[in-house]
Amino acid sequence: MRTPRWKALGGALLRVLAVWAVSSLTLLVLAVVLPDFRLQASGGDSLTRTAVTAALGAGAFGLLSALVWPLLVRALLLVPALVLGLLVFFLNGSMLLVALSLIPAGRGQTTPETAMIVAAAMSAASSATSTFLAVRNDEAYRRRLVRLAGRRGRRAAADRVPATPGTVFVQLDGVGHDVLLEATSGERPLMETVAGWLRSSHRVTEWHTDWSSQTGASQLAILHGSNEDLPAFRWYEKETGDLVVSNRPSSAAELQRRAVARTGDDGLLARDGASRGNLFSGGADQVALVMSVAARRDRRNRSRAGYFAYFSDPANATRTAVSFVAEVLREIGQALRSRCRRERPRVKRGGLYPVIRAFATVVERDVVVAAVAGDMLAGRTAVYADLVAYDEVAHHSGPGHRDTHQVLRRLDRSLALLAKAARHAPRPYRIVLLSDHGQSPGATFRDRYGLTLGDLVRAGCGLPVRRRAGRTPSGAEAREAARAALGRPEGTADGHRRGAQPVVLASGNLGLVSFPDVPHRMTREELDRRHPALLGTLAGHPGIGFVLVRSTADGAVVLGPEGGEHHLDTGRVVGADPLAPFGPGAVDAVRRTDRFPHVADLMINSACDPATGAVHAFEEQIGSHGGLGGPQSRPFLLWPAELTPPVPDGAPLVGAEQIHRVLRRWLREADGPEVPVGPRPQRVDLPQRPL
Repeated sequence: MRTPRWKALGGALLRVLAVWAVSSLTLLVLAVVLPDFRLQASGGDSLTRTAVTAALGAGAFGLLSALVWPLLVRALLLVPALVLGLLVFFLNGSMLLVALSLIPAGRGQTTPETAMIVAAAMSAASSATSTFLAVRNDEAYRRRLVRLAGRRGRRAAADRVPATPGTVFVQLDGVGHDVLLEATSGERPLMETVAGWLRSSHRVTEWHTDWSSQTGASQLAILHGSNEDLPAFRWYEKETGDLVVSNRPSSAAELQRRAVARTGDDGLLARDGASRGNLFSGGADQVALVMSVAARRDRRNRSRAGYFAYFSDPANATRTAVSFVAEVLREIGQALRSRCRRERPRVKRGGLYPVIRAFATVVERDVVVAAVAGDMLAGRTAVYADLVAYDEVAHHSGPGHRDTHQVLRRLDRSLALLAKAARHAPRPYRIVLLSDHGQSPGATFRDRYGLTLGDLVRAGCGLPVRRRAGRTPSGAEAREAARAALGRPEGTADGHRRGAQPVVLASGNLGLVSFPDVPHRMTREELDRRHPALLGTLAGHPGIGFVLVRSTADGAVVLGPEGGEHHLDTGRVVGADPLAPFGPGAVDAVRRTDRFPHVADLMINSACDPATGAVHAFEEQIGSHGGLGGPQSRPFLLWPAELTPPVPDGAPLVGAEQIHRVLRRWLREADGPEVPVGPRPQRVDLPQRPL
């Protein structure tokens, strides 16, 4: 039954008065506690007069927060400035100083430093009060969270919402199947919410990624049905001389365009869907922090538009800013502890990394979780969200480190919040958890062998090797997401140049070597004539598991240590099979990638310890993914028991494209949007656009 309008207005007025009273009381308490903050005239005032002054100050600050703060946030989103940290405190403190200046007879006075503290405390108190009162009123709670989904979400909430279930897909980036099982087991599991689901309402299974075990390949296929011709996280395209990097806005937009052209379908979320925190949109109309639309500068889809609804509330901004600063300090402390304990393996964690980590584990998490809650309360049919916190921290701390355990606990609390929001939604919701890949531990290739993959390739080509190798770029999704959010330009092309110099790229423990001066894919025979020592140098190195090369005589050939070869076209194996240590699905995965038009001249996979699953990343990561070997290729899929199993009779679940088909089937089972599941279309030749 709909609440009468007069009663709703009366309830809203009472909530405003309650928040005003709490804010006024907070001001009074702070005036007593803080020596540099006063609410009285120089000669002193009565308690009643002081209370009136506090009420005036709290009212003025509340009005400024409601009217001026959204304008400030929108202005800041137009410039490459960080909206968090000290900037949030400074703006909040400035508004408090303005509010105090409006109090008659100059009774409100403080220093700028104290103003930031007082403003933060008032924002926290008002936020806690309004949230408490809203939660006790279902309609108010619904409106509060729907507002975070944007103005279009409020209009959608007013429409008639179907009674059929909606579906929320939450991707826990980088959380492998084994990590999830360990985090949900025992008497006191790290992830209590997920553990409770597994005991009662949900089921879980592992699935196997393609050779390129990373977010770009997995998420493009999950959301758009195809990751054809996506050989790695980054690769070089000879016909244009472009470097494609999956988490760059221009590259993500082009990859999504190619997938849509290839499948003829807009994506999993094309009908009444929302995409939050992803590399690709999935065809959703509602997007926030989505990389493939970040390069657009129109009002609705610009890269930072997803921040506005969340940060337009100064309480949200203050709370997230405090958590952001705390996370930066936490990372600095954890890195120092790791060095003091001389933990191995270990990578450098200085520079901008603490800020990037805080962005992934705090800012992106807060914005995405709030947006998904709003989507559910708006009654949207399908939502797909990516939480990248674990993946970012595991790259630098290791997938099983105590640092990542803390991240898993916080992710579990976010899932609990979403489950709570679902209880207030106008339709039932099914929550599906999944990951796009796992992570494999191990010392970096450079740390283990004293040189980078680029150094090894140059040595095999007879070229001079640099004494000090440069730092390789991180493959973490949060890095370019932060750059896009801040309006920073995209990174350089990693130093590639047209000419005889080889272009060596890394995607976790998968390396790619291309020769830009040769317009086609170089063959084994051509490489042997031009660089006779290269293939032997690579295949014989103890840190290399296998090398894929195309032979004029034998087709696709996988080279391994001690002269082992696997001829993919015929299945003939010479010596020890180099693909055997990587499991039974390795042959099909490598064979599929070999057919891609943009496969590199050489595809190099690091060695893997079959006992521990350890690999050697060609980037500076001690938890890595991108190739074959260890847990990185075994993510998970967790679904409500009322849905049909992903595959019948326990058959293996292989490839992200199969995950896409499963998710589409589940949307149909929920009587959601009509999404076709027909035979896979033929591959089409796509015109290339500059990236």
